[in-house]
Amino acid sequence: MGGTGFVGASVCAQLFGQGWQVTVPTRSCAKAGTAAPVAGMTLLELDVHDETALRQALVGQDAVVNLVAILHGTQDQFAHVHVSLVEKLARAVVVAGVKQLVHVSAIGANAQQPLSAPSMYLRSKGQGEAVLLRAASVSEPPAFELTILRPSVIFGAQDKFLNVFANLQKTLPFMPLAGADARFQPVWVEDVASAVLRSLMRSESATVARAPLILEACGPEVFTLRELVQLAARLSDVRSGRGRPVIALPNWLARVQATLMELAPGEPVMSHDNLDSMQCDNVASGALSGLDYLGIKAAALAPIAAAYLGAK
Repeated sequence: MGGTGFVGASVCAQLFGQGWQVTVPTRSCAKAGTAAPVAGMTLLELDVHDETALRQALVGQDAVVNLVAILHGTQDQFAHVHVSLVEKLARAVVVAGVKQLVHVSAIGANAQQPLSAPSMYLRSKGQGEAVLLRAASVSEPPAFELTILRPSVIFGAQDKFLNVFANLQKTLPFMPLAGADARFQPVWVEDVASAVLRSLMRSESATVARAPLILEACGPEVFTLRELVQLAARLSDVRSGRGRPVIALPNWLARVQATLMELAPGEPVMSHDNLDSMQCDNVASGALSGLDYLGIKAAALAPIAAAYLGAK
């Protein structure tokens, strides 16, 4: 689920490369341009929020990957996508007898105390994790094998992260930046896709479903948001790599900026809930295993970002 998106496209490509047969649900086959049919792939027009249709679609499937998520919205919208949908998915997985579920969550989510998180996004992500952990653990052995991946911000050629910073600096005289000192540990989209694939392969090799596994999917480096903006400028050669002056906004002015961005047409670059999320660092806690648990050496950001930002 979510196979036509930024991360989903990489996950599907890696699964195809290993010979997996993949079914990708989509609201509209005609609009699923990034998921053009290829050998081993089936596009299934489906409203994943329709529990009956979802359950029917899972019959005969060995594994499910859930990548469905939103970054902006109201409390009800976050709950609809990150909690209610996950509840439906958990029930459907059990009824259909699916053996494995890989769920992509987020750094900062807390399944044990979901309401302790600072933003609606993170609270709903934690609640969704809690739903799956309960569902997987209602029997012994577990009803299905569950892996939860918690990535930091994800970068890659089609990202809406470094690309946005680079493009903004090509038009703006300076960069007014909310949360300039917030810390991130960016992870390459292909490393996240590899983590999904290796989680499935790990589970596939087990004769009995193992206890749920939660992993933090982060890159090898920590950056402040200011440093990431400056790096995007350097790699895309804005003003010969110097970029634009970065003006860190105080919290009150950042809130004003977020309000204006939320009122503008289209998806906002920054929302009030994004600001709330940045109250806690978007970095690995160290309390959980990381990508190395799956044998993945996380890629550094600059060499990869240079390849796609330098071509802009």
